[in-house]
Amino acid sequence: MRLDVRRIINTPGDGIAFNEELDLSDVDFGGLCPAVRPVSVVGAVRNIAGMLQLHMDVDTVLACVCDRCGAEFDKPFHVSLERMLANELEDEENDDILLLEDGSFDLDELARESFILNMDTKTLCREDCKGLCPGCGANLNVETCRCKKEPDPRWAALQKLL
Repeated sequence: MRLDVRRIINTPGDGIAFNEELDLSDVDFGGLCPAVRPVSVVGAVRNIAGMLQLHMDVDTVLACVCDRCGAEFDKPFHVSLERMLANELEDEENDDILLLEDGSFDLDELARESFILNMDTKTLCREDCKGLCPGCGANLNVETCRCKKEPDPRWAALQKLL
């Protein structure tokens, strides 16, 4: 959706609110598409003393798989974004200013980009996830390891004395 802000460019104190849902179920992260639910995009563009300021919140619940234990879990996802809007850039290196095209910008593309750039590179079902046993494959969060502990060969001589 293109958001046209021309009507508030010259009206300090005015604003445009928006509230929409995006389908980002096609966004692939390592073979998984975690955004199985709609993504809510809520915010506003406000003219504050002649400067256009965008505030946007992107929210959803992701269907994730733990990178340590492989368990499936739901994880709330939130991104808050603040940007200034301008018709032309004075400084090409300023990432906080979004350039308008004919007095509008692509809200869906901005929300999609923010979603992708803020995704975690590693997802864990919980901070203290113990993962899987490398020997028997047991989920150490749920059960104990079933591996037979092999004694350290350096202690084999003492083991014979027992």
